[in-house]
Amino acid sequence: MNHEGRMYREGDPDTSIEAAEHVDATRLEAMVLEVVSKYPNGCIQDDVLNAYRGMPYSSITARFISLKRKGCIVYTGEKRVGRSGRNQRVMQITEQGLHHD
Repeated sequence: MNHEGRMYREGDPDTSIEAAEHVDATRLEAMVLEVVSKYPNGCIQDDVLNAYRGMPYSSITARFISLKRKGCIVYTGEKRVGRSGRNQRVMQITEQGLHHD
């Protein structure tokens, strides 16, 4: 999301702008928080993606940064190996995230 609250940048193609205007970011954030909240010891990106296998990758992964900025999730500093064999950061829901609307 840019500084004006839009989910696209100046100069993006019309198709990108149309797609961004139809994203229900609030619903997607709630979906991500629902999964993260089920992992008291934290989870990685793959855990969230596995819960929503039919969803586009970027629809889910784009929510992590916005939820972090809002104080709804934090990264613990721990890393765990994902299905690719690479390390992924562990995230946990915050008290604020538990009460996110």
